Order: sequence, then C-alpha cells, then structure tokens
Amino acid sequence: MSDLNLLSSVLVLVLISVYLHQSSSASFIPADNYLIACGSSHNITFLTQIYVPDSIQSSFDLKTQQDSNIVQSKSTVPLPIHQSARIFTAISTYTFNIRKQGRHWIRLHFYPIPEHNLSSSSFTVVTENFVLLNSDSFKSYNGSKFISKEYSINVTSNILLLNFIPSNNSIAFINAIEVVSVPDELIPDQANRLSQSSSISGLSELAFETVYRLNMGGPKLTPQNDTLGRIWENDEKYLHVNSSAANVSITPSLVKYPENLTPEIAPNWVYATGQTLGDAKVTNLNFNITWVFPVDPDFTYFVRVHFCDIVSTSLNTLVFNLYINSDSAFSDLDLSSFTGNLDVPVYRDFVTNSTDSNTLTVSVGPEIDAEDPNAILNGLEILKISNGAKSFDGADPVVDLVVSPAKKKKIWVVLAAVLGAVVAVVVIVSVVCYRYIAGRGSKPKPDQMKPWLPHSITITNKSTISLTSCNLGKTFSFQEIMDATNKFDESLLLGVGGFGRVYKGTMEDGTIVAIKRGNPRSEQGLAEFRTEIEMLSKLRHRHLVSLIGYCDERSEMILVYEFMANGPLRSHLYGTDLPSLSWKQRLEICIGAARGLHYLHTGASQSVIHRDVKTTNILLDENFVAKVADFGLSKAGPTFDQTHVSTAVKGSFGYLDPEYFRRQQLTEKSDVYSFGVVLMEVLCARPALNPVLPRDQVNIAEWGLKWQKNGNLDQIIDEKLVGKVNSSSLKKYGETMEKCLAEYGVDRPSMGDVLWNLEYALQLEETSALVEVDDNSMNHIEGIKLSPLEVFDNSVSMIDGDDEFRRGNNGDDGSTSNVFSQLVHPRGR
Repeated sequence: MSDLNLLSSVLVLVLISVYLHQSSSASFIPADNYLIACGSSHNITFLTQIYVPDSIQSSFDLKTQQDSNIVQSKSTVPLPIHQSARIFTAISTYTFNIRKQGRHWIRLHFYPIPEHNLSSSSFTVVTENFVLLNSDSFKSYNGSKFISKEYSINVTSNILLLNFIPSNNSIAFINAIEVVSVPDELIPDQANRLSQSSSISGLSELAFETVYRLNMGGPKLTPQNDTLGRIWENDEKYLHVNSSAANVSITPSLVKYPENLTPEIAPNWVYATGQTLGDAKVTNLNFNITWVFPVDPDFTYFVRVHFCDIVSTSLNTLVFNLYINSDSAFSDLDLSSFTGNLDVPVYRDFVTNSTDSNTLTVSVGPEIDAEDPNAILNGLEILKISNGAKSFDGADPVVDLVVSPAKKKKIWVVLAAVLGAVVAVVVIVSVVCYRYIAGRGSKPKPDQMKPWLPHSITITNKSTISLTSCNLGKTFSFQEIMDATNKFDESLLLGVGGFGRVYKGTMEDGTIVAIKRGNPRSEQGLAEFRTEIEMLSKLRHRHLVSLIGYCDERSEMILVYEFMANGPLRSHLYGTDLPSLSWKQRLEICIGAARGLHYLHTGASQSVIHRDVKTTNILLDENFVAKVADFGLSKAGPTFDQTHVSTAVKGSFGYLDPEYFRRQQLTEKSDVYSFGVVLMEVLCARPALNPVLPRDQVNIAEWGLKWQKNGNLDQIIDEKLVGKVNSSSLKKYGETMEKCLAEYGVDRPSMGDVLWNLEYALQLEETSALVEVDDNSMNHIEGIKLSPLEVFDNSVSMIDGDDEFRRGNNGDDGSTSNVFSQLVHPRGR
C-alpha cells in the first residue's frame, strides 16, 4: 500500500509540474504595461483591460509646447476608448519610463470625433528613431471610421518618447495609447528572403507595423484569448477561393505545444482551426487556396505562417506546397517532419515584397502525388518592415521632423564647428580661385581628352545608381524633373511598382513624358531599375517604349520615357469607362506587342526574355500603337549552346508559364505562354485571375482553353464583340492562342510564328467577305519559315541603329505588310 501511495504522490507531482510548466509558458507578464486613455477623466475598461487617464502621470510624462485640449464625444462611439481625445496644436511628447529594455508594442488608437471635426487633422507621430505615422495616411480616414495601429519596436534606452507633430495650421490628436513589453524572441534576427532565395539578418534591430493578423477558418480572437493581448481577424474577407476551401477545427486544449514554441507565438485558438481543401475522396483538389492582401508597394514585409496538422489521422500523409506571391516558399511541405506528431504547432518566417499590383498573396495547394492530397493554413501574420529612413510612412527620417531636447543642447557646439569650417573653406576657395585665374588659358592635351562612352552601370552604397557612364540620352536636372511633375504631384501619378512611382510630366518645351522615379531604399526596385537600364541602353524598336533621358542627382534614380497617351491595354479591356476596342483594333494591338517581343527574342546579339508580359505592360500611344514596357524583370536568354536559363521564378500570377514555375527553367517560350494569356484577356475582356468566380473560371487560361478545345470560343468573347468578329479570323486567333498556352514550351510556337498568324487573322478580318480559311491553316504555326518576316520586321540593328530606326519608324504599322500581299485574295495562295 505504501508503494501505491508513493506512486500516486509521484504522479501528482508530475501532473502539477506539467501544469505549472504549461501555465508559466502561457502567462507572460510584461515589465512595461502602459494603457492610456487620452483626455479621459476616469479609468476605462475595454476587453478586460483597464486604461488609465493620461492626466495621471506617475510612470509617464506629457509635455507640450502649448496647452493641450480635451474633447469628449456626446454620441455613440465605436469603442469605449474612443469616448475622449487629447488635441495638440504644437509638438507634444509622451515620455514613458522603460523598466526593461527590449521589444515593445506601441499601439495607437484614433477616432476622429465628428462633433469636433477631427477628421481634417494633419499630423505625424514619431519616436526617437522611427516615423510611425504621417499626416497623409491619416487624411484618408473620415469621422465615421476609426484606426488602430500596432508597431513593434526594439527600445534600447530607459525612456521612450512618443512625439505628436501637427502639420502647419493643423492639429494632432490621440484617443488611446498602449506601450507594452513583449518577448524579444517574438521577432527573430533572421528570416528567409524569398525573392533572392537567401536569408536576411538584422531583423531584431528593425521596427515592424502589424498590417494583417489572421485566424484561418476560426472566429475573431480578442486580447481575452491571447496572452499578449493581440487581435486575430477571421480570414474570410481576404480568402479568394472561398467556394472550395473548408474550415476544420479541434478543441483548443488538444493543441500540443512543443518545448520551443509557446502561446506567445500564437494562442492555441489559432492552431485549433484552419482552412483546408476539403475531403479528398469527394472533391477534386487540383486547386490552391489563396488569400490576397492590399499592401504598400514601397515596403518590404515580414510574413509568418502558422501550421498545425489537425486533419490527418496518421503521420507523413499531409504534404503540400506554400506560395508567397510568385515565390515557392515551401515545396512538398510535410508537417510531420517538423513536429513528429499530430496537433503540434509549427511556424515559419519569410521576408518578401509586394507585387506590382500592390498586393501580397499567400497560397497553399496540394502536392498531387501525396497520399492525402490536401493542404492547410491555420494562422497568418503580415508585418510591414521599416524602410531605410526608419519610417513606415514616406522617406523622411525622424531628424527631418523633430529635434530632441538633447540635440538642442548641442546646437551652439555645432554652430561653432560650422563657423570654423566656413573660415577654412574661404581660405581654400581663395587659393583655388587664384590658381584657376593664373592658369585659365591652358587647355588639356589631346591625349588627355576622353570620349564619353557607355560603360557598365555601377551601384554604390546599395542605395544609389550611377547613370553617368550610360549612353541613355538627354540628362535632366532634378529641378527640371521637379518642375515637370509639379514636385511629384500625386494627381499626376500614372502607376506604382516595385521600383517606385511613375508620373506624367511636362517638360519646359511642352513635351509630355512619363517619369519613373526609383525608390533608392528598395533593394528589389534597385535591381529592377538596373535591369531596365541595361536593357534600354541596348534595345530600340518601334514597339518597345523608348527612353528619352535620365536624371542622376541627389542619389535619385529617375528615367524619362516617351508618354503613352492611351495608357495600358488592360484599361481599354475592363475596369474603366473607356470606349471598347474593336476587333480590328485588338488584333493590331496584339500584332504590335508581338513584334516587340519578337524583336526581344531575335533582334539583339543575345535574346532577351521579358518575363513579365501582361496587359498592364503593353502600353498604347495616341494612335493606339502598342509598345511593350517595363523591363525590370527581363533576363538575357540562353546562349547558342544552352536550352534554357536556370533562374528563380519571377513574374505575375495568372501569366506565369507553368513549366517555368515547376522547373525554374526560363526560355523565350515562357514569354509566349504569357502572351497567350494576354490574347485570351484581349478576347474575353476579363482579368487573368478572378478569384471571386467559381473554381473552374478563376484562371482565364484554363477556363478559356476548355471552350477553345470544344470549338465554342465564340461563347466567351467580350459581349461588346458579339456579332462583330469574322468567324475565320476568330478561328485563326483561337488556334494561335491555344498553341501559345500549351503545357510544355516545346509545343508552343515562337513569337515569329505567333506574329505571322496574328497578321493572318487580321487579313481574314479585313477580307471577311471572301471565302473561309481551310482547316489546315494551323500548319503555319508550326511549320512557317521565318524568312518572310524580314520583309516587314522593323527592328533596330545593333550596328546600324540609326538607319534601321528611321526605316522602322517610317513603316506603316497598321497597314498590310508585304508578306501578306498574296493573301489579299485567299485564292492567290
């Protein structure tokens, strides 16, 4: 009996130990925990947390250059913490005493109380080192909305200064503030950088802004369900394949945390629910679940994915793929290999950029050969990473916005140093001027004079790019660029990409141009900028957007292009109120783009693969002549002894060559596939991907090919073309498009063949009164000889560029080319 009692005692001790271990791991107590109700006269309880009035300043201090004001709302407010606000008319600072240095959350709550017209406020919020929020981002919120911002900052001193800086003749306000310690290990120092297939270090020193935090397949979680007081949204409004995804869940207590993962990473409620593909025995699982998030394209993002296998009945059966944007984050991901058990959480971190459509996408999909073809995602966090100026909002650093008291004390020291430097400069300038005047008549010898020739492009300090050694046309001063764009007026903005922004500009002589201003702090943009420069310095063609000149001042990366008055092709197909294009116009536009791509593939000493062919990168001038643009992702094609170029997958979802995506082997046929998607988009006037449609219609290429192969292509064409397209022309167009979208590159035509057949489709449209084309006409795609293309090819020779360029520009782009003279009447063939 004594042995039995001893055994019972041991079991009790073990259970108590396990319980204490779990409790301790789930009960993080923050050293700093400031919850401030600004402008309130009493404590406010919100989500079981007590917010203290900012008039009680025991552990923090509020200093203002002028008296602050307090306002109260007399109507219903969204949340209790929005009942009051403190208003500032001058720079004001909250100073928080920090008990434990390290990573902290700063949460700011704003509600523009309608009775006091706070929605017109314009101000900036900064710490000692980081710009959190500027006036422009707040102006988009009106009196009926509220905003809560959450930042993660590594505090390295014993105080934290939170400055509110009103803009000129405006005010700043705040409803509530939270400054809370969090575990330092919440943000790692290193993560995988997807676009470069490498790791990035130093993250622990950066600041982060929470953009999205989602509980997949589960309810919204509040601070009551989270040991760190976080809010986890439900994912449904970001889910773009919701007709096929299935929610799964288990009891949260069944989640088994491993030793190296605690509820501070994510609560068990997150791991207890998830989105899956559904029942493999019932449904066809050949699809991905995709979430799409609008983001600021000028920033890099930290993405954390949370997994927990709550669907399998045995180990090593759930194997799937994870994609972030167009990058493969995980291929053949087997959760069991990480966890060794079911119902065990695991998470992984990545760093990525947005796509050129200002979105960030996350997808999970099945590994087709898996025993249980399914996939799961339980939770997701997307954090914006501070840029090179230590800002989350613009390119201005803190030092340009506010001067701290410590810096003010040093002003006289700095002034003394400056005065000393001025005296020294005056002396040096005097000596230089004397020597210059003395030797003014001399000139350099002939052997000292060097011609200005194009050389390789150099990148310095990872943030600037030198263009002075590139023969890129006219040099513009930065002031000329500023004048042309009215100081980069946002009303002149034409588009935004990974490189930066494109503005419409008017030069001093009245010439209208497009001005691309690169973002010097974006490594992705810098790489794309360099690639575009390298390509444009050696490519010239009527159907490629031309470079006019550049600006190389103040570490700016600015290129000036010809202005394309009718903008991107996509704008004329859907999504705008622009007049519809006729079938003939669409054919001519496709032919122009095909000519530009054909030149890229064949016109230079080494082929160039565009790698981002899509309707937004085909621009139209005032005469609707199509020109291919945006060479930021372009890459030199394989040499004569190569079949492909091995490279990381880049491009745009919906246009990506599936063979290139699977094998990471790039060829000119990858552009052909993307162009096939463009042809389908031109015909049907709908996006390449439309996740809100039924599953079999999401991808335009897959959907359209089914109709084409069934001989019913005319059933899905743009309704504005119904009854206005010659059947023979449509048939030739459809056959060409089908060949472009072949699964394997070897089965696709070259761009020269595509061009030939599109010209033929145009001739059939123009001669629609004549006999129908015979069924064997498709033989031209695979068997056509390219020599006739020389008759109308208006590409530019790299050697005799001037003559060739004049010849190409004098050609009639819209007229019938000589190669088709025998087709004026089909019987002539």
